[in-house]
Amino acid sequence: MTDSTKTATTPCQICNSPNAPLYATKDGLCLYKCESCGLVYLDPMLSLESVSNLYSDAYCGTTTGYFAKADKKLRRARRLLKKIRNKASGNKFLDVGCNGGFTMEAARETGFSAHGIELDGASLDYARKNFPGNDYFQGTVQQYQTTMQFDVVYCSEVIEHVSDVNSFLSAIAQLMKPNALLYLTTPDIGHWRRPKNIYEWDAFCPPSHCLYFNPSNLAKLLVSHGFVIIKVRWAWKPGIRLYAKRLA
Repeated sequence: MTDSTKTATTPCQICNSPNAPLYATKDGLCLYKCESCGLVYLDPMLSLESVSNLYSDAYCGTTTGYFAKADKKLRRARRLLKKIRNKASGNKFLDVGCNGGFTMEAARETGFSAHGIELDGASLDYARKNFPGNDYFQGTVQQYQTTMQFDVVYCSEVIEHVSDVNSFLSAIAQLMKPNALLYLTTPDIGHWRRPKNIYEWDAFCPPSHCLYFNPSNLAKLLVSHGFVIIKVRWAWKPGIRLYAKRLA
């Protein structure tokens, strides 16, 4: 049972509504649901240092951890990047949250100049060792300093980890050329196949996931940062997969 009288101390990052009653608790953490747009969010958020430590714990080992399925990840990335290549107007590609570099390598193979941003050092060590033909930066997208602007930004299963989503998307938009392509994925808390019991959903894993979107509020957020959604891909699993363009 949750205390329906308890509310978030910070307003919704999408619509700025102050009305967000307690939605769920897990391991002593509290998540709240905005009554206006439906965003579910952790309050209070973790510090950047704490988030970085979470990533270090998650990506451990080339044979037993995240990197154990390297061949499968690379094959999947190659299939997707062929589709993205056909939609792109140029060859500069940025992967925000590039982890082991699989998508970047697939991008390079399809003709992109591939650049990646990753917070976790172990992931970047793996990427640099196995895919040395690409350019990597350790840190957040807000910390990334470059004079380049990109034709494609790839951001898959990252935005749900971000504590300040407006700063995050603002930084991404500034790195994109006018009419550049954004490919973004994230879990969908409003999906019809999401378990009714939120605790049975494998994507419900605070504090690693601190934001939970539905298609409507994610679209509203992207529009507020100068994007227009051009395609939402159907997803059997409870997730959102979309293409958007940065307006000129």
